[in-house]
Amino acid sequence: MIKFDLKNRTAIITGGAQGFGLDIAKKFLEFGANVIIWDIDKKELEKASKEINNDKLSFNIVDVSSFNGVEKTANLITKSTKIDILINNAGITGSTNELWNYDVKEWNKIVEINLMGTFNCCKAIIPNMIENNYGRIVNIASVSGKDGNANASAYSSAKAGVLGLTKSLGKELAEKNIAVNAVTPAGAKTRILDQMSKEHVQKMLSKVPRGRFLELNELTSLVCWLSSEENSFSTAAVFDISGGRSTY
Repeated sequence: MIKFDLKNRTAIITGGAQGFGLDIAKKFLEFGANVIIWDIDKKELEKASKEINNDKLSFNIVDVSSFNGVEKTANLITKSTKIDILINNAGITGSTNELWNYDVKEWNKIVEINLMGTFNCCKAIIPNMIENNYGRIVNIASVSGKDGNANASAYSSAKAGVLGLTKSLGKELAEKNIAVNAVTPAGAKTRILDQMSKEHVQKMLSKVPRGRFLELNELTSLVCWLSSEENSFSTAAVFDISGGRSTY
């Protein structure tokens, strides 16, 4: 992987205790950033911290679906440091079912975490980026937000919302030195697949012309560039990384 200079940058990565978030955290640290991972799972946070064992890594227990909790934590951080990079990665897929059979509470929870969680983090952190005239925001969406997955209407709708949010927010911040972009990965071998039925996972894989799942480092490479100072022009954009499934 090409090395990017993230020295003296502070990054917050939501859902950073495992999967995409943890891999991104490791690479950011390698490139010199100070990394704060947010996650709701205390055990996974402690496990990740022990595994990485880097004094530039810290963590907070944060439920991104709670704006008050997000704002409180963000305010504590910005008392002593500026936030340069925000990776909105926290998300759940939920169970698979037809829309008319979907549990209403679960449907709402999926939207609250995936879409409202992204909104909450952006709303709480962007004022600090504006004050410092610098920021890089990467929203981890999904190819399902572009194509829609049958039996996953809540997840697909939430991720489609993240894409709309990215495009709007990128335009709102276009005159500032703050870039906002989204990536739309295909399925990868992370714990999120455990939330889906085997049939649903196989159907997802069958749609990928590459014929395999996405590797963590492949997504991380793209996110690193989007999070770096080298990405000085692209904003409000959607970067596809679906192995050919989605070509628009």
